[in-house]
Amino acid sequence: MLEVKHLNVSYGPLPVLHDVSLEIKENELVALLGSNGAGKSTLLNTIQGMMKPDSGEITFEGKPIGNLPPHKVIASGVAQVPEGRRLFPFMTVRENLLLGAYPGTAWSGKQKNLDWVMELFPILRKRAKVHSRLLSGGEQQMLTIGRGLMAQPRLLLVDEPSLGLAPVVLDQLYENLGKLRDSKITILLSEQNALRALSIADRGYVMQDGKIILEGNSADLMQSDLVKRAYLGR
Repeated sequence: MLEVKHLNVSYGPLPVLHDVSLEIKENELVALLGSNGAGKSTLLNTIQGMMKPDSGEITFEGKPIGNLPPHKVIASGVAQVPEGRRLFPFMTVRENLLLGAYPGTAWSGKQKNLDWVMELFPILRKRAKVHSRLLSGGEQQMLTIGRGLMAQPRLLLVDEPSLGLAPVVLDQLYENLGKLRDSKITILLSEQNALRALSIADRGYVMQDGKIILEGNSADLMQSDLVKRAYLGR
C-alpha cells in the first residue's frame, strides 16, 4: 500500500532522514519505533506532504505522492494524527471532528462517520458540545484520532499517541487502535513506547539518527537485544 524508497529529507542545510526505505501492506499495523529525535515525526510529516524530500520516492497504492501538497495527500487516502494533538481549543468536540471530514467523499458521509467515531470513542458523544480545551489528555487524544478518521483514510499515520497519558487510558487507546486495524484501516504507528506498539503491531521498524537500523515482525523485535536494551529496559 505504501512504499518509501531511499528517502532523504533536510531541515534547511541540516540532513535529518538518511536513505530511509520501508513498506506497509494493506490491513497491516506497522510500528515505527525510536527515541525522541530519531526522525519518526519527520518521516510521517514527509509522507503527509508537509515536508518535501531532497530525494527518494513515496508511493501510495502505486501512485507517487512525494511531491503532492498535504490536502491532495489527504484526498488520496492518507491522514495523519499529529503528535501533540493540535486541536482547536475553543471549538467543540463535534466541531473538531467535522473539520476532519475534509475530502469531498468524507464530507458527504460525515454523519455516518461521526456516528462511527463516537461509537468507537463513546466519551466523545457525551462530550460532543464541550470545548476541546476542557477535555482530559486521554479524551483529547481520542478526539485527535477521531478527527483523523473523519477523513475516511485507507492509511492512518499515528504520531506518538501515548505521550502524557496514564496507563489506564493507554489500555483503552491501544484497544481501539487494535479495533481500527481489525476494521481494515492500515496504520503506521510512530511510538517511543515500544512495548505498547509491538503488542498490537504486525511488524516494526526501528529508527535511530534518521536511519532505519532494524526491521522485522513484532515477535522477533521483542526478542532483539537492541530493542530490549534501548526500549524495553531489559
